[in-house]
Amino acid sequence: MNRFFVSTSEFEGDQVRLSREQAHQVRHVLRLGSGDAIVVLDDRGAEYDVTLTTVGSKEAVGRVTGTRDAAGEPAVQLTLFQSLLIREKFEWVLQKATEVGAAQIVPVLTARSLVRTKQIEENKLDRWRRIVVEAAEQSHRGRIPKIEPAIPFGDVFSRFVGFDRFLIAAPFQTATLHDALQGIGRQDPSIALMIGPEGGFTDEEVATAREKGAVAVGLGPRVLRTETAAVVASALVLYELGEMGL
Repeated sequence: MNRFFVSTSEFEGDQVRLSREQAHQVRHVLRLGSGDAIVVLDDRGAEYDVTLTTVGSKEAVGRVTGTRDAAGEPAVQLTLFQSLLIREKFEWVLQKATEVGAAQIVPVLTARSLVRTKQIEENKLDRWRRIVVEAAEQSHRGRIPKIEPAIPFGDVFSRFVGFDRFLIAAPFQTATLHDALQGIGRQDPSIALMIGPEGGFTDEEVATAREKGAVAVGLGPRVLRTETAAVVASALVLYELGEMGL
């Protein structure tokens, strides 16, 4: 079943209107027509069964026939503070972290970041958002993860407030994610996870994060590439908190 995120402003009674781009995809890419069924998501955690009633080159309208909570949305609010990477690797992290279940992704400029500027052009942000939306639709998410503007490493710590745990991944740490996530009592905890660049965080960055209240955790005896670490650590956090259904 094809899935589309649609703004709540496009709902009117039991009718819903897709965007012009979505209408093009429905007709010319997916070859759907009047009477075919799709699923529409409102980015608030609900999904709707929709039967298409009008399908044109510039317009697609459907009728809502059922609604329910999106089954793929985790209760854990995981924010991934990911060091800026070269384009292909960063976009891969955006896609896979969305599929795993991250609620928010914040690009971070660190000492070893190969990308040296936090000024991200609007067209690049638009591309990142499209990647996240497509990944959220494909993976049956009920919400689109938020993509924040890039921030320097030092600005991360002003965001510590409100998280039940703040974790920084670094090689050869004795503390594991299992250790660090013990004792969280809430049913919908908020977790922050920092992943470094190629070469990892510097010792000074790890020490600073610890001073600010972060827990430094290892990801096992093998050193992972940063893009691998982002996905593995995100999945392990959600697994430890019962969000992987395993």
